[in-house]
Parts: sequence; C-alpha cells; structure tokens
Amino acid sequence: QVQLVESGGGLVQAGGSLRLSCAASGLTFSARAMGWFRQAPGKERDFVAAISRSGANTDYEDSVKGRFTISRDGAENTVFLLMNSLKPEDTAIYYCAAKESAYIWRAYTYTRVSDYDAWGQGTQVTVSS
Repeated sequence: QVQLVESGGGLVQAGGSLRLSCAASGLTFSARAMGWFRQAPGKERDFVAAISRSGANTDYEDSVKGRFTISRDGAENTVFLLMNSLKPEDTAIYYCAAKESAYIWRAYTYTRVSDYDAWGQGTQVTVSS
C-alpha cells in the first residue's frame, strides 16, 4: 500500500522558513518522480516544485523560484521542500505527490496534478504578516 506522509508544516511569520518532509512507503522510491503542490482555501491545487526520479532535475513555480528548494534522499525514501523568505500568500495546505516514472524518463519533472498517481494527506502552512 502506497503511503506518502507529510510533516513539517506550521505557523511562521513572514520572512521565516520551514522545511517540509514527505516520507514514502509501499513503493519503489527510486522509480518515482516527486512533486509538491499546494491548495489555498477556495482555490485549485497548484504546482509548487518537482524533482525527477534521478534527482538530477528540478522545476519550480515562478513565484517560489529562488525561495524554495526541493530535494530527495533515497536512503530515507523522503522528499523535502525547504521554504525560505515565506510570504503570507504561501499560506496553503501543501501536498506531496509521487509519479511512477520509467527509467528512460528519469530526468523528467512533472508539473500537472494529473501526472501524479499517489498523494499524501497534506500539511498546513500558515504565514502571518
């Protein structure tokens, strides 16, 4: 049974930092591209960051470039999202997602909700002004 469990969310002041973690189990982590998405109240789930199954490539939504960093640890089956210089508009529930990715696509990153086949339950991030 595939499980993705996010942690690390919380309340932080504007300008602060948080590091989100997503622990994966029940899947072959090394064969999965990973992504982070977020959903604010009343809005759609939006792409934040992605990392290829090889870890060699990353992609970011424009508003988080230079502030957020996605990384993965194969030994721990975990993907991270380091968020710096947080802004009130970053407030949302953050979701981790996994996509089965064939070896020939190991360098690819995926940015659409529909690309992913497994999701975590989310962790709340609230940034106060």
